[in-house]
Amino acid sequence: MFAKEAKQGDVAIAPLVYLVDDDEDFREEMVSGLTRLGLNVRGLGSAAALYRAYAAMPSEIVVLDIGLQDEDGLSIAAHLRASQPVGIIMATARGSIDDRVAGLEKGADAYLVKPIDVRELAATVVALQKRVDRDRRVPTPPHAPQWALVEGGWTLIDGLGHRLRLTVSEQRLLGCLFRERGNTVDRSVLVEAMGADVYDFNYAHLDTIVSRLRRRAKKLNMLLPLHAIRGQGFTFTD
Repeated sequence: MFAKEAKQGDVAIAPLVYLVDDDEDFREEMVSGLTRLGLNVRGLGSAAALYRAYAAMPSEIVVLDIGLQDEDGLSIAAHLRASQPVGIIMATARGSIDDRVAGLEKGADAYLVKPIDVRELAATVVALQKRVDRDRRVPTPPHAPQWALVEGGWTLIDGLGHRLRLTVSEQRLLGCLFRERGNTVDRSVLVEAMGADVYDFNYAHLDTIVSRLRRRAKKLNMLLPLHAIRGQGFTFTD
């Protein structure tokens, strides 16, 4: 076995790896090769699929293409890095120095340029898994951060003592996202939840509301797990 395995009872369990790439041929080739080398890999074709899978079961390693159709891989890396210890590998055709630097600055631990030999990718995964294992052995607080809407839905809390008072639009937007937590909510559904006419609404204003909410939360050191899914809508994954 190439991968170092964790033990649960008498059963060996390889660490979970998500490989995200919208090139089906590349995705299947890598998943097949990594699996033969003893890794527990699940292939995903989009950012939306990754967010759903990660919300249900976080992985130890995520392998990301940059040029995904629904969200830039650099944005995904930044969101994942803010959530919990996770190894991030960029596997992309973009090989310029600027691209490499941007990937590492956004939180990638390693940057591989296609074409990629499956053995190199497997070795990179195993090396990162050791680091993630060390990070996860660090004691965590008994009460992990947990997002919630309180005070009738008018205040957002993150479980660390931070509180953000919401505007009417923000309260309705987040209320809708919380009801569908982990799923992508269509833009028209969010507009309707805010009490606006879906046929006479400037959808750019929805992006403005989300951007303003993120900025206000960031000022309070709240890192919102609120993700835009290109061409679809938004999801709140934590």
